[in-house]
Amino acid sequence: MNKAEDIRRAIHALADPERAPLVARFFKTGPGQYGEGDQFLGLTMPQQREVARQFLQLPMDEVVLLVQNPYHEIRMTGLLIWTYQCKKAGAALREAIAQRYLANRIYVNNWDLVDVTCPEVVGNYLLDQDRSVLYDLARQDHLWSQRIAIVSTFAFIRKNQFADTFAIAELLLNHRHDLIHKAVGWMLREVGKRNPEALEEFLHDHIRQMPRTALRYAIERFEPGRRKYYLLL
Repeated sequence: MNKAEDIRRAIHALADPERAPLVARFFKTGPGQYGEGDQFLGLTMPQQREVARQFLQLPMDEVVLLVQNPYHEIRMTGLLIWTYQCKKAGAALREAIAQRYLANRIYVNNWDLVDVTCPEVVGNYLLDQDRSVLYDLARQDHLWSQRIAIVSTFAFIRKNQFADTFAIAELLLNHRHDLIHKAVGWMLREVGKRNPEALEEFLHDHIRQMPRTALRYAIERFEPGRRKYYLLL
């Protein structure tokens, strides 16, 4: 059982036709919405993780077939396989997976697909590599590339490295989409958990530019008086 077709059959066997339309609405798949046209089978995340764990030896070319599948849960399962493979991979395989992930990022096309996988696959790979690729992604006119750019820095934040998060946040502060505002605010909040002074310095320098959504996410863990102070600036 080491073919993409085996996984497709396993996932389709778990499909829940009653749940699928509810999930599709949650992920905004209607006309003009950010997930327009995506298709769902109705699986839960634990189900997708369980299937992924059963196929950890799947060859890379077979994983790519999953990542390019029209069904959201099949794409997620393929990305989860890469995420789990990266945890035990050597340097060469981690690089190969990260490069293939980025080459197929047009299929990593909703916030859950990005957020669950890119810190491990892209961020951890870049810990000891040139990180300029994230700045290139942040400058692209492509929503999911930009979200990958900022959320991948979560791996750096976990190592108490904040410079790239701040720099990419600056590039994205004036973004038009709420999904980027949320991602920027989330990453800033994660910095603040580890270094509140660094976050407050960033806020003082950029608060006039920050969308309210990004600000609210960033200061979510502040004590009430401090939150009110920033919201009134």
